Formats: sequence, C-alpha cells, structure tokens
Amino acid sequence: MRYAVIVEEGETSFGAHVPDLPGCVAVASTRAEVLRLIREAVAFHLEGLREQGSPLPAPSTVAFVDVAA
Repeated sequence: MRYAVIVEEGETSFGAHVPDLPGCVAVASTRAEVLRLIREAVAFHLEGLREQGSPLPAPSTVAFVDVAA
C-alpha cells in the first residue's frame, strides 16, 4: 500500500506523520532518517492492525490540484 507522509522540518529535527494512520509518527535529525523511520512505523502500525483483526485503512487523504504557474 502507498500512504501519504507529511514531513516537516523543525529548527533541529524532522518530523513525519501519516494522516491516514493516526498516531503513526517519527522524529529524527535528518530527512533521510525520518523517512526510514516512518516507513518502519507504517509497517509496524499495519502489522498491529492485522494482529487485532482490524481493517487496514485505505490511503485517501491526499488530493492534488493543478494550477497555472
């Protein structure tokens, strides 16, 4: 599955979260590291949902728009 990840840069670190998976977050000192950690967090989150017998949320949060630039 492919989920949207929001990455934000702070003064001293990067944070990432997945809007379609509430509570699925990661923090790291570099962008590359936070992307690695959020990938692991998503896999762990989905594994937990499977173990509970819960349905996996369909990716649905992101929409794209075209604008003239």
